[in-house]
Amino acid sequence: MVFDLNQLEKLDDYRWLIPRRARSGMLTDALVYTNDRLLKDVVRDQCLEQAANVAMLPGIAGRSLAMPDIHQGYGFPIGGVAATVPEEGGVVSPGGVGFDINCGVRLLAGTLTVDEVRPKIRELVNQLFRDIPSGAGRGGDVRVSYQDLDRVLEEGAAWMVAHDYGRPEDLETCEEAGTIDGADPAAVSDRAKKRGLTQIGTLGSGNHFLEVQYVEQTFDDRAAEVLGLAPGQIVVLVHSGSRGLGHQVCTDSLRDMDESMHRYGIDLPDRQLACVPVHSKEGQDYLAAMRASANFAWANRQGITHFTRGAFRRIFGDGCDLRVVYDVCHNIAKLERHPVKGRDRLVMVHRKGATRAFAPGRPEVPDAYRDIGQPVLIPGSMGTASYVLVGAEGAMQETFGTTCHGAGRVMSRTAARKSEWAANARGRLEEQGIIVRAETKDGITEEIPEAYKDVDAVVEVVHNAGLSKKVARLKPIGVVKG
Repeated sequence: MVFDLNQLEKLDDYRWLIPRRARSGMLTDALVYTNDRLLKDVVRDQCLEQAANVAMLPGIAGRSLAMPDIHQGYGFPIGGVAATVPEEGGVVSPGGVGFDINCGVRLLAGTLTVDEVRPKIRELVNQLFRDIPSGAGRGGDVRVSYQDLDRVLEEGAAWMVAHDYGRPEDLETCEEAGTIDGADPAAVSDRAKKRGLTQIGTLGSGNHFLEVQYVEQTFDDRAAEVLGLAPGQIVVLVHSGSRGLGHQVCTDSLRDMDESMHRYGIDLPDRQLACVPVHSKEGQDYLAAMRASANFAWANRQGITHFTRGAFRRIFGDGCDLRVVYDVCHNIAKLERHPVKGRDRLVMVHRKGATRAFAPGRPEVPDAYRDIGQPVLIPGSMGTASYVLVGAEGAMQETFGTTCHGAGRVMSRTAARKSEWAANARGRLEEQGIIVRAETKDGITEEIPEAYKDVDAVVEVVHNAGLSKKVARLKPIGVVKG
């Protein structure tokens, strides 16, 4: 079904409303953050229809929300946000988190400059490609037993640091300090554990990557100084998640919830929105497994950090270093306190392809950054740019403390492979001074810059809408992909 644009109401230059009356069954409005230019991309798929469907979730609080990088996903749109009130029959939906639980981004800041690194960038990218396995199903060098894996699922990045895959200070600037409470390894199936057993410290495939970048420009000097970012500085952006383990957890939970919904009297227009009450046994089982998967993802990015540091030392010597600036997840559901109709409520916030963006002063923000707000990491495409933002008060008032998570696709992977831009993708990137290594040709052609929205335009929307504030723009010079 093509969404009828006549049902959209333009509120201002950056907000469009799908009113509750637009669809039978909607319990609230859906609010889309976009602009006239990006709206042309939004209507290419079913993402607006999905945003309207999300507004039908039992117990939904506030509006169904869509960020400017919105595109069609499984059940929820990617770039979708929804909060439910558990005490009022609010549900939890695996489709509101996605298959790659705690897919997220970690930013490392280096002690080297772009002028020091660029002459050896090809050598560095080759070393990173050797040291950090990438590609579908690939295993890595972090060997754990089943007993160890259960500890990883409970302790996340902290387990990795305790076993010499990092430093204690790495945890201080991670969301949830790299370990979310409430994880239960017993809630994770044996099949999921088998899929994840060898995958700690690996990138995976699809849109996952490791990019060597440099700080091209800063917009907020004070925030940049607090984050330790300066023009010309080398940084590394890591984008990966919970790999096969998280995918299997989502698959298992969707099957269980699809079979259980009728017992709770839940009827929705899309089976992909399978959900159950937060307080139900099925809901608690999913959350326990989801949190374990999130901890696995933080452990995974911690492992990638360890091997990235090793690759830099091999090329540039022991004098170089990489510091964790921040690590943020963008596929997760969390219990948080937010104002709902003037009351402080405990709500289950689903963020699927969306990033927490808490404003200054929130206790969840690391001590070092509490005065500037939570860092937000926004990857673009491998041929354009990425951004560092910080959370703003507008997000606390409108979006349960949430902003966008990336550029957002405008072209399917199949369409990208068949497009006119795919044939010479690597050559065009090298002409821009960007060296790329990938496990497969498809790893490049599926992720060409043309497959994504303009990340500059996406960031301008959330910046001007007051959801988050620009701090720095990052440019890639080396890319490792699956």
